Amino acid sequence: MVKLVDVAREAGTSVATVSRALNNNERVDPALAERVRAAAAKLGYRPNFVARNLRRQSTKLWLLIISDIEIAFFTSVARGVEDTALKHGYAVVLCNADEDDHKEARYVDLAVAEQAAGVIISPHSDHTHIERLIDAGIPVVLIDRGLDEPVDSVTADSRGGAQAATEHLLQQGWERPACITGPQSAQTAVQRRLGYEDALKSASIKTRRVVHRPFTIEGGRTATAGLLDRNRPPDSLFVANAALTLGVLQELQTRGLRPGTDIGLVCFDDAPWAPFIDPPISVVSQPAYRMGTQAAGLLVERISGGRDAPPRRIVLGTDLIVRSSSLHPAR
Repeated sequence: MVKLVDVAREAGTSVATVSRALNNNERVDPALAERVRAAAAKLGYRPNFVARNLRRQSTKLWLLIISDIEIAFFTSVARGVEDTALKHGYAVVLCNADEDDHKEARYVDLAVAEQAAGVIISPHSDHTHIERLIDAGIPVVLIDRGLDEPVDSVTADSRGGAQAATEHLLQQGWERPACITGPQSAQTAVQRRLGYEDALKSASIKTRRVVHRPFTIEGGRTATAGLLDRNRPPDSLFVANAALTLGVLQELQTRGLRPGTDIGLVCFDDAPWAPFIDPPISVVSQPAYRMGTQAAGLLVERISGGRDAPPRRIVLGTDLIVRSSSLHPAR
């Protein structure tokens, strides 16, 4: 790695002069400044902004720690965060925790070590160690999943969205809906299960068919296989996210079952592929981009002087988008 001392040697001047020249200090002679910039370009020098900001005890960097970048929902969230951050002069470092406690903890430690200006995080579970950020005085905003911590959060109405999806299946004439959701350690997984159960309770249906699996394709596939192999299998499925749904579709195809004909299907999250497969998939849509912009806005306010204000918890609504996969063939 090329250092300031290397540029100084190439330009025939001091390290202090190189630093002032590269920071556009007007006291540096223009000809000398041009010589320094030429030397830096020749050597391929790139400034270490993190180190420079640490010396100033202030950074313009945010860490965005998300659960899984392969999920389209988080891609939209990240764009919303980044667009808002850039408008306010901040850069965003995207950290993919892969639903892994250890990776997530390393990124939290990194934020503390580098004195990040702020952190937006989708917590893996209730065991996420955001108290390290709080203790370090780093503003934190939770996104997608909340925690029982005194920090700002932006989430969607997972429970209400799941209830609406399950009620739709029942209204269509499906009689035995099941719920495939994520791990019990994830707040969204539990909230979506509770919404499913709310709908069954309202319809006076006592039998609950619930399977918790990792938020992965394989988790969706094995959950579907287990449900369909029961003595009295479900006739419809509410699935808690897009990755699980891909696994569901994989298993249904293996068994020759068609959504909207042989089995009803609604999933949480309007993945880009959902409207275009055959049949199109009914979904509960979350305002992912808006969640990102709102979370970033909250973080800007905290950094700008609102650190002592009470925590703000924003819950955004969801929309049920009905497509062919959930329609009952008898209707």
